[in-house]
Amino acid sequence: MLLALTRDLSGRAWRLADTCAACAAATSHTAVVPDTLLSSPRPQPAAHPRSAARTGLRTEFDERMRVREMLTYLGAALPRFTSPAARLLGLQCALRADTRGHVRLPTGLLRGMRLRGHRELWQELAHAGWLEPPDVRSPPMQVRLLDAAVLDQAPGRCARRRAAHWALRSAPLALPAAPPALRLTALVLAAHMCADAEHRADMDVLARLCGHSPQQTGELLDRLVTTRTLGTWQHNRETDEVFWQLPQPVHEPTQQYRPAGARRHCLDAGRGPREVA
Repeated sequence: MLLALTRDLSGRAWRLADTCAACAAATSHTAVVPDTLLSSPRPQPAAHPRSAARTGLRTEFDERMRVREMLTYLGAALPRFTSPAARLLGLQCALRADTRGHVRLPTGLLRGMRLRGHRELWQELAHAGWLEPPDVRSPPMQVRLLDAAVLDQAPGRCARRRAAHWALRSAPLALPAAPPALRLTALVLAAHMCADAEHRADMDVLARLCGHSPQQTGELLDRLVTTRTLGTWQHNRETDEVFWQLPQPVHEPTQQYRPAGARRHCLDAGRGPREVA
């Protein structure tokens, strides 16, 4: 049995229920809630001050989990085959929205995402009933989301904005110059990474969050290996789990540094050492 989240009435009503895997896959606008969202640890008040490094790891973990939860939400709120570029845009809107569902996107943000001027993406999200079509002629872009689920988010807006920034540079799988399909796939993998060397997730979950079929998702994973963004990946068809590893770092041989203009000594047979420029 799985815990499934179903969107009804264009986001005005949501239903959370236990269902079998076959029923969840056959129900439209439905996403399976991963177990990690139910049991993920939350930061506890510390009795003693923590180091800056440990605080940074904790913050990055929170940002990753926040993006992961928002991707899961979009997997249910948007139609199954919403384009990757529209999903990337919807993720930024959902994380940056205020309590009234209003979003203000700077022109530099859209330019950095390589999505500036793509009116068809806004029309795609508007056709899904998720937001009002914005006026793309008057920067900065101002949008109003129609899904009530984004109006009462926790934690606060500052934490969600940090998660939005993390989604743009989701190291070590950030691909700012890649096509949207590869960028979204890398982001989904980064959001599902764990402390182990080998990372895993269900193929159905990856395909749903990427907006592709399992076969297309496998092809995108192959492309990530070709570009050395991933080291390897494999699909266990019995458990439907996907395992992947990051590429091993390449250690180049160190070379002794010699400043420009430095002089070296060599032996000249019968004469002793002499200086050579």
